[in-house]
Amino acid sequence: MPLSLTPRRLFESYREVTPEILRRSGVTLLLSDLDYTLAPKSCRRPDQDLRDWIAGMQAAGIEVMIVSNNRSGLRVEEFCGDLGIGYQGHAGKPSTRGLRAAMERAGASPDHTAMLGDKLLTDMLAANRAGVLALMVEPLGGAVTLWQKVLHALQSPFKALCRRRGGQEV
Repeated sequence: MPLSLTPRRLFESYREVTPEILRRSGVTLLLSDLDYTLAPKSCRRPDQDLRDWIAGMQAAGIEVMIVSNNRSGLRVEEFCGDLGIGYQGHAGKPSTRGLRAAMERAGASPDHTAMLGDKLLTDMLAANRAGVLALMVEPLGGAVTLWQKVLHALQSPFKALCRRRGGQEV
């Protein structure tokens, strides 16, 4: 279990993650964080862009499942219910238990799984520790609070390392 915080690839938005990119890496299961990855935390329901993106993944044979540390199980349950996808709540990232539980439910191995998220200390660390492809996006809605701004500033060197390592290709 590597303790790397560095993502394998960076994207501006989840919309840039395509089925073709995932298929090239053998991914059949895409695990994703919810807050700031697929929607701002204040967003209660998925928008049409997200619905279309999920439908495109599903049409390409890629299962999408939310893996969230969100304390409000109701919000995650409603959001995923609207999308018609499964979720693993109270995941405890950077622990790997939530990712492993989601992979087990989906019948997927780490070799065929990717994790999409916006935070190094939770999403990317959990992905790397679980041996799945670590994909990072810029946070939707941007850093709002002072703490979020500090966290995102601290992520900059790791993002730069990813870019130097060729983090534009999977």
